[in-house]
Amino acid sequence: MVPTREEALSLLRKYNQDESHIKHALAVEGTMRHFARRMGGDESLWGVVGILHDIDWERTMSEPARHCNLAPELLREAGVDEDVIHAVQSHGYGICCDVEPKNDMEKVLFAIDELTGLVITAGLVRPSKSLSDLEVKSVKKKWKDKTFARGVDRDIIQKGAERMGAPLDELIEQTIAALRPIEKEVGLPGI
Repeated sequence: MVPTREEALSLLRKYNQDESHIKHALAVEGTMRHFARRMGGDESLWGVVGILHDIDWERTMSEPARHCNLAPELLREAGVDEDVIHAVQSHGYGICCDVEPKNDMEKVLFAIDELTGLVITAGLVRPSKSLSDLEVKSVKKKWKDKTFARGVDRDIIQKGAERMGAPLDELIEQTIAALRPIEKEVGLPGI
C-alpha cells in the first residue's frame, strides 16, 4: 500500500514528535512534489516518500548508523509497499545503508534531503527571513562557509546532483523554487 498524504503524516508523527523533524519532512515533501512535476513523476508518491524518508530518525538519532535500517520494519508493520521502503532507505546510501538510489525519485531524494536544510537556513539568516528574495549565489556563498549549517553534508548534495545529472546551481535554484510556496509551513517566518 502507498499511504495517502494524511496517512503518511500520521505514520511519521507516530514515531517523530519533534516539530523540527516534521518541518524537515514537509520541506522534503514539497521539494519532491516540485521535482515530480518537473520530471513527470507521480507527485503523490514522491511526496509520500518525502514525508516518510526519516520515519526512523528519532528512534535512531543516538545511533546514526542505524538510520534507514529501522525504517523498513516500521513501514512494513504499517503495510507500506516495498517500492516506498526502498526509496526511503535509498536516501542513506553510502552513509548508513547500502540501498542505492536507482530511479529518478530516489536520486532526487538523495540529492535534496540535505539541500533543503541548507536553503531554509540560508533563508532564515536573511533580513527578510524569507526565500522570496533568496538567490542561488547567496546559497553558494553560504555553501563555501563550512561553519554555516555545519550539519549539512555538502559532499552528499554534490554527489546527489551528479547522480541526477544536474548542475549544482540548477539543483539549488529548483530547491529554492520548490520551498518558496511552503516557506511558512517549514519554519520561515518572513516579514
